[in-house]
Amino acid sequence: MSDYFPPPPPEQPQPEHRAPVVASPPSPWAAPAAPPGKQRTGLIVTLAVGGGLVVAGATVALVYSLMDSVSDSIALPPERSDAPYSEPYDDEPYEEEPYEEEPAEPVAPGPAPEGDVTVTQCTRDSLIFWPHADLNIVNRSGSPAAYIVSITFVDADGAVVSDGIATTEEVAPGASVKVRAQGSGEVAAGTKCRVAEVDRHAL
Repeated sequence: MSDYFPPPPPEQPQPEHRAPVVASPPSPWAAPAAPPGKQRTGLIVTLAVGGGLVVAGATVALVYSLMDSVSDSIALPPERSDAPYSEPYDDEPYEEEPYEEEPAEPVAPGPAPEGDVTVTQCTRDSLIFWPHADLNIVNRSGSPAAYIVSITFVDADGAVVSDGIATTEEVAPGASVKVRAQGSGEVAAGTKCRVAEVDRHAL
């Protein structure tokens, strides 16, 4: 038997074994660690509550300042003065002006104007049966004048059934003019014409 022994195999590198890290025991005075999810939720709630308190405080301050400004703007009534009352104006007392009547239109001198008018014809139209009166006017005054003559038409019983007016332009003293006063509405046969009023205006 041979004394020859094979050489031993080379040593293989052995992996290093690190000692396990042992966590230090928690302190009895430290607050327990909150779970990650609950910690974020608590932060959001805290911010929301703080923001609400800030907004409420700002609103209260704004309302207070507005009420303060409104109370300052309301003016208190002036205090009653013991000074004697004095008239605010020194104007002269008002004097009412006397009423002056407007001057009446001039009337041409001379006899009564009713005598200047004569009814020369009183009839009615043969087609429409409306009455009319033909007049002759003589200016008996001493100055030029214009005339307005009112005529009434009456039936056989004396009741007024229509009326009319005749007017003239300037009529010289002593001159005459013929005019017609036209009535309106149908009247019966035998209707009469009467001079109701004569206005003679001096020109």
